[in-house]
Amino acid sequence: IIHMKRFVWIIGLIFCITCTIQAKDRVIERPPFLAWSSNSIEVDKIVMSDTVTTVYIKAFYHPKYWIKIATGSFLKDNNGMLYPIRRGVGITLDKEFWMPESGEAEFQLQFPPIPENVTSLDFSEGDFDGAYKIWGIQLDKDAFYKQKLPKEAVVHKINKKAILPTPKLVYGTATLKGKMLDYQKEMMQQMKMHIESPALNIHNEQNIIKIKEDGTFQAEVKVASVTSVALELPFGWIECLIAPNEETSLIINTKELCRRQAHLQKKDKTYGEPVYFNGYLASLQQELASVDIDIVLKSVYYMDMYNDIAGKSADEYKAYVLERLPSIRKEIAQSPYSNACKELLNIQVDLAATGKIAMTERELKSAYIAVNKLNKEQTDDYFYNTRIDIPAGYYDILKEFTSINTLKALYGKYYASTIYLISFLPNSLDVLKKTLGTGQGPLFDNIKFNKLYQSIKDFTPLTTEQNAELKTFSSPAYAEMLTQTNKEIIKKIELNKRKTGFTVNETGQVSNEDLFPSIISKFRGHTLLVDFWATWCGPCRTANKAITPMKEELKDKDIIYLYITGETSPKGTWENMITDIHGEHFRVTNEQWSFLMSNFNIRGVPTYFVVDPEGNITFKQTGFPGVDTMKKELMKALNK
Repeated sequence: IIHMKRFVWIIGLIFCITCTIQAKDRVIERPPFLAWSSNSIEVDKIVMSDTVTTVYIKAFYHPKYWIKIATGSFLKDNNGMLYPIRRGVGITLDKEFWMPESGEAEFQLQFPPIPENVTSLDFSEGDFDGAYKIWGIQLDKDAFYKQKLPKEAVVHKINKKAILPTPKLVYGTATLKGKMLDYQKEMMQQMKMHIESPALNIHNEQNIIKIKEDGTFQAEVKVASVTSVALELPFGWIECLIAPNEETSLIINTKELCRRQAHLQKKDKTYGEPVYFNGYLASLQQELASVDIDIVLKSVYYMDMYNDIAGKSADEYKAYVLERLPSIRKEIAQSPYSNACKELLNIQVDLAATGKIAMTERELKSAYIAVNKLNKEQTDDYFYNTRIDIPAGYYDILKEFTSINTLKALYGKYYASTIYLISFLPNSLDVLKKTLGTGQGPLFDNIKFNKLYQSIKDFTPLTTEQNAELKTFSSPAYAEMLTQTNKEIIKKIELNKRKTGFTVNETGQVSNEDLFPSIISKFRGHTLLVDFWATWCGPCRTANKAITPMKEELKDKDIIYLYITGETSPKGTWENMITDIHGEHFRVTNEQWSFLMSNFNIRGVPTYFVVDPEGNITFKQTGFPGVDTMKKELMKALNK
């Protein structure tokens, strides 16, 4: 009996010790967080013990695609201490993890133990392009929910009877300023602003806004009227309106912006609004940000649409595009939004429908090519030699969308893209004049403005005839903006004449087969970065700027930067643009460019080759791979 009592006592002691150990485990279920760089993985739970911190991950990604967790991943606490990853459970670090058909998966990441006084953690894969990061994972949920918003974060009262004001046409400076709540400089130090102006969005890669250490930012833009802009952030896009001589102010609530994208926390308590507006049309902007009516006429996933329309006639395509129109109009009419908001939503439907109809031939051809998986030769033959039958009166439907030729259409976030898509209409101006019953109005002004602005930005100053054409605009605001832009480009052309650091090369008289070997032969013995690009390619120009600091960093290495473009890059534009792109430049003929594209199976620009000192292509990629990858591949070829 004594032995039995001792046995029971020992068992009880072991149980108490076990319970004590287990009691030390700290479990945070679905912890809230401040921001992330992508919503592909989410933290489901964190279990913290004396020996290990286990982060339970749920992944949400495209079926049959892969994700990867880097061995350099770490946690950083609010005191600045780092905790390097130990291992993955259910996932192998640095190895491709293929997503199942469901598009959902689970695994665990283990880290060293975290001290009890830690209140928040950042997760990071490291400081490389595309690294996944989550900032401010909260270990004290109660304290987090008690945080108060700043007094400027107000929700404005909506006047339901308010009408949409007619925007003014005046050339002036629009100011956009704001603050990101809970900002950490590791999140981002700048953001891109996409300006949805018929003119300014052509060169939107230049619209970079720097963020100060306190999370505030400010930008000034010269515009001729109200303009829709979008801020591109790692954790989402913010859309707003700016206007000449007006100030638009934003308070960006990152934690709510991210929560609404989350799979695990979407139904949790809100942290307020994603964005708070002050200044220019604040109540309308706030209302627009809350609209939950899907006014996209068809799926934004192009392959879904292509599968639906491949092989359809023009009339069948039009019916397909417009079939949702009545239900969208009805939903807008029955919505609780103000009259001003409803009017703008209907204008945006008109703009979207116009763009889709204008693209009839191009969309039907693109669908056939994609669904039938044509190769490049077949694609070129089909695209340029196949005719889509457009019945007489096909575009008469545009008579129903007359709002696109009003000043109020300038509010629409699809306005700039619609003007671009209209250019695909056969005899676009004649079609518009016939269907809209006039050749005058804001739409026609903006089409003309866009054409002149593009010409100037392509380093072609206005001719005498074009200067005379400025007087035909209905408002002097457009003429003033074009005149000022013209002066700036003339000044830049003169400055470019004095720049150095770039070399223009001739290809010489060589066969197409010998063209590329001939181009690189001059630089044999050096490591080359070959960039196939075009002056009209926004991603090309953005990448050229991104590479500039790397060039400076590697200036003592035996690397030559070689740029090849074709005749689609206008000569004058090319000559002025390359003054800021240091390296060796070639401009080949259309025939030579086509041969290079076909011979190397290049599907688009930018495309990059890394060529080692012996002339071997060691790396090839279409699309900018990021500075880190570029540098790694160059160093690999350099040290072969």
